Amino acid sequence: MRRIRYQVACSLDGYIAGPQGDISWIPAEPEIDFGALFAEFDTLLMGRKTFAGLSLTDPEYGQLYAGKELVVVSTTLAAVDYPHVTIINELSRHAIEPLRQRPGKDIWLFGGGELFRHLLELDMVDTIELAITPVLLGGGIPFLPAPGPSRRLTLTEQRWYEHSGMVWLSYQIEPAATSAS
Repeated sequence: MRRIRYQVACSLDGYIAGPQGDISWIPAEPEIDFGALFAEFDTLLMGRKTFAGLSLTDPEYGQLYAGKELVVVSTTLAAVDYPHVTIINELSRHAIEPLRQRPGKDIWLFGGGELFRHLLELDMVDTIELAITPVLLGGGIPFLPAPGPSRRLTLTEQRWYEHSGMVWLSYQIEPAATSAS
């Protein structure tokens, strides 16, 4: 079964974007190979707001989305308007599980704290891979909006990037039943 991995940059005070959705505070890190990072996934799972901000024609990053299945969870978007995107209109285990069952690479939960919270409540996120950036935003879009479910995590990897000062932390999420005990 394919894993759903929440991989995101986060400010030290817990935000994945600034108050207006700004991500310009995320530093360029020369040690991170974005091509190799994107190659780990064949599916990008996101909410409507993240999808709306995606620039598929961006000269620097647009090519990274090529060949990826884009899956958007939205109750307002219509599949007929986005023929090259899979629209999921219902956020449930029943709607998400077929994605995990298909053959392929892992699924990148691509931004969206709200979507992360809902998938975590459904016990459908396998890992959190967090690039903690040494900046305080003081507000914005939270990594995990309240009220979030309680889960235990197991650290599986850590890295420090000297150039940017970012710290990469990767955690395995324990299933809800294990976390509750």
